[in-house]
Amino acid sequence: MTIDISQFFQVFFDEAEELLAEKERLLLAVDIAAPDAEDLNAIFRTAHSIKGGASTFGLSDMSEVTHILESLLDRIRQGQMALTAEHVDAFLAAKDILKMQLDGHRLGSAVDQDAVANVRMMLQSFSQDVPVAALTPVAPAFHTAEKAAVSHAGGQRYRLELPKMEEREVEALAAELGLLGDVAVSTLADARKVLEVTTHESLDDILAICSFVLNPDDMVITQAPPLAPGEAAAARAAQEKAQGYGFFDPLPAAPGAADPGYGFFQPIEDIRAAAGVQSDAEQGYGFFQPLEQIRADAAKAGNTGVPAVASAATEVEQEKKPAKKEGEKAGTESSSIRVSIEKVDQLINLVGELVITQAMIEQRASALDPMLHEKLLDSVGHLTRNTRDLQEAVMSIRMMPMDFVFSRFPRMVRDLATKLGKKVDFITNGAATELDKGLIERIVDPLTHLVRNSIDHGVEMPAARVAAGKTEAGRLFLSASHQGGNIIIEVSDDGAGLNRERILAKAQQQGLDVSETMSDAEVWQLIFAPGFSTAEAVTDVSGRGVGMDVVKRNISAMGGVVDIRSAKGFGTTISISLPLTLAILDGMSIRVGDEVYILPLGFVIESLQPAVEDIKDIAGRGQVVKVRGEYLPLIPLYQMFDITPRFTSPSEGICVILETEGRKAALFVDDLVGQQQVVVKNLESNYRKVVGISGATILGDGGVSLILDVAALIRSSRQLAEESIFS
Repeated sequence: MTIDISQFFQVFFDEAEELLAEKERLLLAVDIAAPDAEDLNAIFRTAHSIKGGASTFGLSDMSEVTHILESLLDRIRQGQMALTAEHVDAFLAAKDILKMQLDGHRLGSAVDQDAVANVRMMLQSFSQDVPVAALTPVAPAFHTAEKAAVSHAGGQRYRLELPKMEEREVEALAAELGLLGDVAVSTLADARKVLEVTTHESLDDILAICSFVLNPDDMVITQAPPLAPGEAAAARAAQEKAQGYGFFDPLPAAPGAADPGYGFFQPIEDIRAAAGVQSDAEQGYGFFQPLEQIRADAAKAGNTGVPAVASAATEVEQEKKPAKKEGEKAGTESSSIRVSIEKVDQLINLVGELVITQAMIEQRASALDPMLHEKLLDSVGHLTRNTRDLQEAVMSIRMMPMDFVFSRFPRMVRDLATKLGKKVDFITNGAATELDKGLIERIVDPLTHLVRNSIDHGVEMPAARVAAGKTEAGRLFLSASHQGGNIIIEVSDDGAGLNRERILAKAQQQGLDVSETMSDAEVWQLIFAPGFSTAEAVTDVSGRGVGMDVVKRNISAMGGVVDIRSAKGFGTTISISLPLTLAILDGMSIRVGDEVYILPLGFVIESLQPAVEDIKDIAGRGQVVKVRGEYLPLIPLYQMFDITPRFTSPSEGICVILETEGRKAALFVDDLVGQQQVVVKNLESNYRKVVGISGATILGDGGVSLILDVAALIRSSRQLAEESIFS
């Protein structure tokens, strides 16, 4: 009998990725001098569980690596071998290899077989107590731009047709993509640029870099055919002969050998025999279909869901769980299930529609006589409360702990600090703080840039720190906390701090409008200017001026705000404020003429009606309003959107004081309607992008109201008051 197990593949992929992440976390936290026995057992269990799952699904490449890894870990946990820093480096490299193999099976991405062979040989050498050279990380977080072109022979080739961009941006993007592989730049007839990238990295890695410079949706991406087999083979042979993989000289192959293993690797059959691993043909797994057939059947079936199955991580989870209480049923079901994100999004959309419908009913019911319709109004009140509870419960499904983001950084900090010759203690706080899943995914790249900059520019070299009276190891903090309806994420270091004079000098050199009278807060904001960098040399870590401006742009697109605090010699803190979710927001309804708009409440400081003498005209710059000794630019909303207002003088209407990106402005409107929660609808997907508008919502009366983009409105306040942003 043949069993179709293709439906369980996704479960294994998800659980294997979780186990690999857990393994990395444990390895980074282990005390090499005095490792805890339970930590060693937990690391062993992750390898054992991955091996079991991989063997079950016929993924022999992963099972072979984990078998060698498991054997070595078993010797260490049994006390037969002492744990060393070299072991930890090798285990982390093995984790990278397993992740690459996992992505190869799940996504079809390229797998560097040379790197796999190197790590396997390294693990075998350790298990045989043979000294080996220091291991170069297999998939380091940061690559050198000077990689020889031959190293990418046989890699995937992607053709990226870019939209019209400035030459500087194209050059910067090509330089960043050059860290992943070889990049060739050409020009189309309409002057647009084309980048052809040859790399062993995945398309997701390419898109992650591109997203910092442009919207990936604006590119046309096609996959070019790989290098011809003859070209790839010749390049690979030349590389092997010249490099010997970095630490071995190639040996001549034995005469007549079918597979010499480049002169120093054992044939795979011998390695399997020595490790006690059966070949695929010998294993056969007894009753499973061939892997290729399983994948083909899975593709035809087009599975839309994943059934509940026994977890590959059962052994790990069982040892973590406390013993069952007496009387508890042995067959108690799991406390969680896997649900696709599409189903969660559909549920949230339906609840959003329910909230809108409930608001309509409530508004219509408010016009009824409470004496004649007491029971109906009471039922509407119950519906309102239940709808709010349901809305909060459903929204909590999309909330994920910040640990999903924080867990990515210990390895990156460790690798980058080692690369730069620095010592960094990485400390996190508030990992349990929850944020919407959509924002979790979008905040990873901005935080990565901020953390890298803190290590590269903030934390000093050990000798410089000691000379300044500090400890050799710098401290890097990453924290998250709730503050009202927002989440505050901070990246803080105890390094050298920002250099005000150096930033001003660089800004003047680049032609930015600066002065010595600028406050520190205004000077710090200059580092977010496009192309701004104070690095003395361009490296593969930083120095090109690409990143900080895009960091701010991406955070602003999420409705967030970036703030910088720094003291020279004491360190720098970059604070990011984000809304908890983008699906529903607290807003203030404002009226201009016959139109009602929604202002996100997080940007509102106060509202007031100014006196006539507090309003001043600035020649050629519009009007300003004096608020407690501070002059703020006045933004007449009716002029921005070309509508007829009830009042044309701010002294007759209302001024709403707004603040974002460290700047304030007064928004002139006719009236305030009230505060309410609104369900955000994406305007771009239903219509098109509109300047000054971030989205739309449906009011209780069924009318559509536009949600204002506060950042765009404040930026436009520098224009003439009579000039419309739509002209």
